[in-house]
Amino acid sequence: MLILSFESSAKSASVALTDDGELVGEYTLCTALTHSRTLLPMAENLLKNTEISMNDIDLFACAYGPGSFTGIRIGVATVKGLAWALNKPCVGVSTLEAMSWHGVSSQEIICPVMDARRSQVYNALFQIKNGKPERIREDRAISTDELISDIRSLTDNPVFLVGDGMKVAQNAFTKAGIPFTAAPGNLAYQTAWGVAMAAGDKVPGTADDLLPVYLRLSQAERERNERLAKEQAEAAEETK
Repeated sequence: MLILSFESSAKSASVALTDDGELVGEYTLCTALTHSRTLLPMAENLLKNTEISMNDIDLFACAYGPGSFTGIRIGVATVKGLAWALNKPCVGVSTLEAMSWHGVSSQEIICPVMDARRSQVYNALFQIKNGKPERIREDRAISTDELISDIRSLTDNPVFLVGDGMKVAQNAFTKAGIPFTAAPGNLAYQTAWGVAMAAGDKVPGTADDLLPVYLRLSQAERERNERLAKEQAEAAEETK
């Protein structure tokens, strides 16, 4: 099965082509360029240089979150558009699950971390069984203190850190005395290869089925809720 995968949930933009789980080619950029400028040109060049037609693709896959709200929307919209136009199946996978594949050769608990800001990280935990990541914790937005407490409840051994939130986690883990192994630079960030591997055992759907997963409200939604709560409080005060 030929899978064309997209990763745009964080700073890195990545497109990969796999054939029955084997990597055919991958382009990855870790720049400040918006993903709307990079994803489709990368996909077009990748297919051109591998002499594969877009019509030959069996499945489109993307990371549906968590991560950057804008980045997630770009990736999901790209895959939805391709699936609709070509009448092909598509699938979305967790960004964190995709990153866990970067630690597939590790014997440690895999700890993907993404900087969620607001004093939190996006995180999930995995262990490798039979050569594949097996989920221990669901995707979540938690503080580093909560993550440290959870890891202490699971193991005293080092954990394998991966993701763009590694620096935040490394500082917190070092202060707390939590042992860890940091992913090397070539495995530190999100990649479309990880998306392809995570998509391998998922049930494909249609473009209508593919939706983003944010875990938290957007800043606009938070500000709207805060404004509404303030207005309701002021209205209640006026009726007294």
